[in-house]
Amino acid sequence: MDLLTRFAGNVRRLRAKKKLSQKSLADKVGISVSYVSMLERGQRSPPLETVEKMAKALGVTPSNLLGGK
Repeated sequence: MDLLTRFAGNVRRLRAKKKLSQKSLADKVGISVSYVSMLERGQRSPPLETVEKMAKALGVTPSNLLGGK
């Protein structure tokens, strides 16, 4: 599994676990809902700053978003 696919799955899983909508996550991070959707589908590769902001919004470390199986 490549890094982008892993990141996409982790964001989707953690967002669902926190019971956040794509809109609420987008608002917390300061990005558009369509961008969150593209990230969750692995269609876009986010800059490190966005990875950090998403991790903070989801209450995890950036390595949690990038790591996993």
